[in-house]
Amino acid sequence: MAITMTETAAKHVANQLEGRGKGVGIRVGITTTGCSGMAYVLEFVDEAEPSDEVFEDHGIKIVVDPKSLLYIDGTEMDFVKVGVNEGFEFRNPNVKGECGCGESFSV
Repeated sequence: MAITMTETAAKHVANQLEGRGKGVGIRVGITTTGCSGMAYVLEFVDEAEPSDEVFEDHGIKIVVDPKSLLYIDGTEMDFVKVGVNEGFEFRNPNVKGECGCGESFSV
């Protein structure tokens, strides 16, 4: 089981953590929402919980709770810029469908 990120995503997270002045990495989780059922949740992590799974890629710690890991195992995070828009993009092999706006997904 693992979550990975591209070098571009890792650089973006590293810059954000540096600007924030604290934190050990980024938490990736799932919440129930949207028209397809699930959406990604991201937040900075100051300290991992004992039950968390912690992965490291390109020097960045990626923290995932065990319940979320079931839905996002094998996912690669990327940080993309398209025109004036920028944000994280997830390549999740478990996704079976997505809503039209791309904000939520189902497995």
